[in-house]
Amino acid sequence: MKRDPDFEADLARYPPRPFLKEQSIWAIWIYRLGRRLLSRKHGRIQNIQLKLYWLIFRVVETLTGISLPLDADIGPGLRIHHFGNIFVHSNAVIGCNCTLRQGVTIGDRIMDGSVPVIGDDVEFGAYAQALGSIKIGSGAKIGAMSLVLSDVPAGTTVLGIPARIVANRPNEPTPPQIRSDPFS
Repeated sequence: MKRDPDFEADLARYPPRPFLKEQSIWAIWIYRLGRRLLSRKHGRIQNIQLKLYWLIFRVVETLTGISLPLDADIGPGLRIHHFGNIFVHSNAVIGCNCTLRQGVTIGDRIMDGSVPVIGDDVEFGAYAQALGSIKIGSGAKIGAMSLVLSDVPAGTTVLGIPARIVANRPNEPTPPQIRSDPFS
């Protein structure tokens, strides 16, 4: 079987033997499997494999409460602490080495609306929500139960409903307002 460097990066963020200890790795493994299947040669075999994938996906989604759709673009090194009630929109983009905790929702604000683009090394606290056409910069921390509806600059910590900046990286002043492009 071919190596999957993205899944290996996911595993590196988990304790030894995670399949026996943490159900969240099941959902990540199924997501990575589905992405590998999509990259294979189109044909009858791929169609059969994708149908089996969807069956397994639904079983794991039901058992774990984690929905990582095949179309979502999730970078390597994903870590999910405390599985359950985690929903990621199928158009969401999540960078490398991000952490999600129970109850996190990443989605749109209106039906068929735009969804968040999340940078690398972003941490979501329990029950945090990021909704709509927003960008969350690399290294940001989203506090537990926060509702993020606007862009979050890189390296900041946001908290509240709606989320507001409460901390910045050391040696940087807290900006008076959230910038429109956190990646510049």
